[in-house]
Amino acid sequence: MSPHPPPLSSKGEATHYARSTFYRREPATEKVAKANGTQHSAAMHNPQDRAFFVLHPGHIEHIAGFTPFRHFLETLYRGPLPVQPLASAIFGLYTGLVYLTPIGGGFLADRLLGRTRTITLGALLMAAGQFLIAFDVTFLIALILLLIGVGCFKGNLASQVGGLYAMGDNRRADAFQIYYIFISAGVIISPLIAGTLGEKVGWQYGFGAAGVGMLVGLAIYLSGRKWLPPDSAVVESKEKAVKPRLTHHEKMSIVALLILLPVLTIAIIGNQQIFNAYLVWAERSANLIFFGKKIPTTWLITLDSIVSVSFLAGTVVFWRLWAKKFREPAEITKIGIGSLVAVTGFISLATGAAIAESSGTKVSIGWLITFHVLNSVGFANIFPVSLALYARAAPAALSATIIGIYYLAFFAANNLVGTIGGLLEKMSVPHFWLLHSALCGIAGVIFLLAGHFFGYLLAPSDNTNKTTDC
Repeated sequence: MSPHPPPLSSKGEATHYARSTFYRREPATEKVAKANGTQHSAAMHNPQDRAFFVLHPGHIEHIAGFTPFRHFLETLYRGPLPVQPLASAIFGLYTGLVYLTPIGGGFLADRLLGRTRTITLGALLMAAGQFLIAFDVTFLIALILLLIGVGCFKGNLASQVGGLYAMGDNRRADAFQIYYIFISAGVIISPLIAGTLGEKVGWQYGFGAAGVGMLVGLAIYLSGRKWLPPDSAVVESKEKAVKPRLTHHEKMSIVALLILLPVLTIAIIGNQQIFNAYLVWAERSANLIFFGKKIPTTWLITLDSIVSVSFLAGTVVFWRLWAKKFREPAEITKIGIGSLVAVTGFISLATGAAIAESSGTKVSIGWLITFHVLNSVGFANIFPVSLALYARAAPAALSATIIGIYYLAFFAANNLVGTIGGLLEKMSVPHFWLLHSALCGIAGVIFLLAGHFFGYLLAPSDNTNKTTDC
């Protein structure tokens, strides 16, 4: 399942290889970029490719504030960074901060501006960032605007989705699965538009299209604002309102949500490895022949996106049909079940690798397809359902802030992916994938136990039945 970006940092040959292949520009394009700074380069519609382009002579000296920024990165990475590692470092820092800034955006919405104004601000900042990233001098400014915009936008929009449903309404999880369907659809469709413009016309047009798309999305959002839940009384009251005090039960719910964050981190490491060591291993060890033709390794990401969308939709239908005859499980139980299902996906990779090693052949693509199917089934019950859990169980006064904190699990997982990915060179491949299977399994068991022993803290009645102030 692939709505989330690659890891922040890396350790070991495996992750270095992933950076230099999955994110690497084609050799011909690289030579042209170095030779004359062509503006008609392939796939220049994302920040990492843009970073690679502007870091060459003729461009890099025009970037405002770049010298101290480069010094900071080289201090962080403990040594000089040539063009490709420098571009990867910038992209890594960017993707990592994407999961930190929603905390500030959530606090801004909960305490000052409200969710609607904060989301609007975020959309405008992201649109400005997309437009400014087309110019060398404003490259770093554009990245800052994009990061602040994402922080204002990401958690608050999810908070509003969660607020559409009453406390005990199980359709909230369905809503977040639909939410993730459209995120995944965007992952598939956006390269077809922005990427095609960037490759065929010019990268300025690719970024421009992304900015225009952001503004169109904002217009649609504002036109449908009347159907979204209202902001908190603290924000909407014309007179200065007293900030509501958290009840004891709400405080304990927050503690439970925070305790579950490391478990969620462990659960999603395997899925995030798809962007890292999985591509390295598939490139050199898998037989990527599909219907008689060899497919590029990066097409596995497209395959994962398509399969993810299919099973997100299928999961919504499944649980609606299940609820007609049986009691629907709580969100934390669904997350546990999803984690255990994902275990089987990594077992399929370990099995395929073991068979290939014993026979001296490459791993059949059938094992990879099996992995993507099983992993997508599992994570269709992890990503959207966990987001639904945090959106519902969080106290109303801190809803957006708690969702911002929720994304810390992805920040931590993306960092650990780099470290664990380096083990691909130090242990047998079957054991490597069994390690990921074990991580998912451990997380799944903990989620099920947590649901049994303190699930009452996260039950739908938590915020309604307990009203004693502390």
